[in-house]
Amino acid sequence: MNLKDKIDINKLPVHIAIIMDGNGRWARKKGNRRIFGHKNGAKAVRETVEAAGDLGIKYLTLYAFSTENWKRPKSEVNALMHLLISSLSSETSTLIKNHIRLQTIGDTKSLPSSVKKQLQKTINATSANKGLTLVLALSYSGRWEITMAIKSLAILAIENKLNEKDINENLISEHLQASFMPDPELLIRTSGEYRVSNFLLWQIAYTELYFTDTLWPDFRKEDLFKAIIDYQGRERRFGKISEQIAKLNH
Repeated sequence: MNLKDKIDINKLPVHIAIIMDGNGRWARKKGNRRIFGHKNGAKAVRETVEAAGDLGIKYLTLYAFSTENWKRPKSEVNALMHLLISSLSSETSTLIKNHIRLQTIGDTKSLPSSVKKQLQKTINATSANKGLTLVLALSYSGRWEITMAIKSLAILAIENKLNEKDINENLISEHLQASFMPDPELLIRTSGEYRVSNFLLWQIAYTELYFTDTLWPDFRKEDLFKAIIDYQGRERRFGKISEQIAKLNH
């Protein structure tokens, strides 16, 4: 029995999020520049997206570029932006063929105009697709997203359109950029690092975390299957006890 056959299709996570880490270290191990790792990471993206779509996952969010990544050397940032443009351009037809819809979260206004143009072109071209929704987190951080939500609520309060007693978790969630999709049930981080790096901070309150030593360019569909199998072997209690969960499941 292969790994895919071990997955219970009836217990799939609706939303999987991935922190794609390890491109630079992968490149250094091979004696190359960091951008070499980023280019090879594109294959891991392709395999992971296709595998998620084939399984029937509804949402896949990839942490592609954080707000902190702008602090990297300008040459690396420019190379990443060019890689993003070329990847979007070359993969659009594949996304359409596989019924995958592209969406983004993050401060996309800060992206170069050429990136924004290609990004919007791909989003428009895939907007009618009904399969997997692929979400790229670009110029994104969890704290930034929460800060923007607070600002939008503050404006409503100033305009007397919002009362203090109306503010609750649901309202805050509605004002987050990622409000169009459910919170992730599974968060995967590659490369052996054990932190969430400012990613979906509000949304991962009850998310199952899965860490693997695999560097992102080496990540393949079998690695995704392993993470899902591990997830399906866990008991998700949301503050309850095991006996309560057992009663709900019967």
